[in-house]
Amino acid sequence: MTYVRIYPFILLTAAAFLLGSCGGGEEKISSEKTAPVTVITAVPGGSTEDGLAVSGKVEALQTAQLSTRLMGTITRIYVKAGDRVRRGQTLATISSADIQAKRGQTSAAIAEAEANVRNAQKDFERFTNLYNKQSASAKELDNVTLQYNAAKARLEAATQMQNEVSALASYSSITAPFDGVVTQRLADEGNMANPGMPLLVVEQNTQLQVSATVSENQISRLQKGAKASVEIKAAAKTITCTIAEISPSSQLTGGQYEIKLSIPEKDKKDLYAGMYVNVFIPLSGDKKAGTPAAAEETVLVPTASLVQQDQLTGLYTISSNQTAILRWVRTGKTFGDQTEILSGLAAGESFILQAEGKLFNGAPVTVKK
Repeated sequence: MTYVRIYPFILLTAAAFLLGSCGGGEEKISSEKTAPVTVITAVPGGSTEDGLAVSGKVEALQTAQLSTRLMGTITRIYVKAGDRVRRGQTLATISSADIQAKRGQTSAAIAEAEANVRNAQKDFERFTNLYNKQSASAKELDNVTLQYNAAKARLEAATQMQNEVSALASYSSITAPFDGVVTQRLADEGNMANPGMPLLVVEQNTQLQVSATVSENQISRLQKGAKASVEIKAAAKTITCTIAEISPSSQLTGGQYEIKLSIPEKDKKDLYAGMYVNVFIPLSGDKKAGTPAAAEETVLVPTASLVQQDQLTGLYTISSNQTAILRWVRTGKTFGDQTEILSGLAAGESFILQAEGKLFNGAPVTVKK
């Protein structure tokens, strides 16, 4: 009976303790939520220059992914990444024992077909002489003529089969298509090579160009031969390039139009394929009327102020109630430590640049003066 009386007392005491603890926690969390976060605000930067700013990269003028049409074991790979190669140089070999066997078969078939042709030719010549002397009938001459033509056709078939085997045998040896450098080695000796599987990547690194993409509302304002300023931060220099190609379609580039810019020979030193660049293309006139183009302002914010959540990008703004509001935005190109905002934030609209505490949606904030 003593245990029955003590048990409810213990329960009540524990419950009171838990309730007290929970109540204290609520007050603490509530006080933390109401504490304003000190923030620094800013307005987006932009460019009012009459030109187009895009990002791109340096790439090789020619790039080849080398593969084979044969299935077989890779017997030798003579190069590694970084090796310079010359056009026609053998880079790798594939086991071709089955091809060699087929070549032997076709050689035997050709020898047999040639013997049959010689024999049929003799019969044809003999029956032609007999027919001319009226010692053989026209029917006999026709039969011999058909046999002779059939023998020549079989010889031609065997010869073409030999050509096919020779063509297949050429794929057992992979050669360089042009002078360049090996940038990737995608297989090793002993691996199984499959038709179409890339084994090596070769780039013509002495011939470089700049590749960039332009939006659909600007592509019609560009012209081949126009000059562009290209900043290469990795090489710490800015060069002047010329637009050499303008793609007329964006089907395979996600709605963006690709342009190619040629690099002057004197500026190719210390440049490597894959370097990222910032391109500025001056625009002097309207695309339709030929009148001076209106200056377009690009909304730019520091990349560090952006918030990434899953696949979404946003930044914090301040509501009329002085609370932080996370606003989702659509970003564009990156220019150094600045990112272009395509939608979600207007030019001149303030946003939170830095915060001295943790921000969340609805957090009260106070702007640091």
